[in-house]
Amino acid sequence: MEEGTSKSPSHCASTVDHGGADPFQWDTREDCQVRQILDRIADKWSLLVIALLDNRRLRFTELRREIDGVSQRMLTVTLRSLERDGLVKRTVHPVVPPRVEYELTSLGRTLHTTIQSLVTWTEAHREEIAQARSAYDTRAAQAAEATAP
Repeated sequence: MEEGTSKSPSHCASTVDHGGADPFQWDTREDCQVRQILDRIADKWSLLVIALLDNRRLRFTELRREIDGVSQRMLTVTLRSLERDGLVKRTVHPVVPPRVEYELTSLGRTLHTTIQSLVTWTEAHREEIAQARSAYDTRAAQAAEATAP
């Protein structure tokens, strides 16, 4: 058994802050619901779908056109998962051919607010991150040169 895990299969580490940093805040096992939810909402396709559906309804083809690089299958899987989690609502209009639209649910809109905070933070700190990456790459290159035969 890995250190930091419980013998109980239903145990999942608490996300409640007890006054200190908890390195095991999210249980790393597959059966942890918090981890499963974070895995779902934090993947790149889900983030993009949630961002695109902010205050609007879009059809599948519109979403696919807006999301560069997503396959039809991956977008279908993502939308189904988001719908299952109650974040996206799928509406089928009874016309020929059928018209299907997607929109955020009220729960999905609360998540969008949180995601927007993350985007705002990223935009505010992108230069610092770029500088840190450049410095790291320089150090790594120098270390590689120093150890080369």
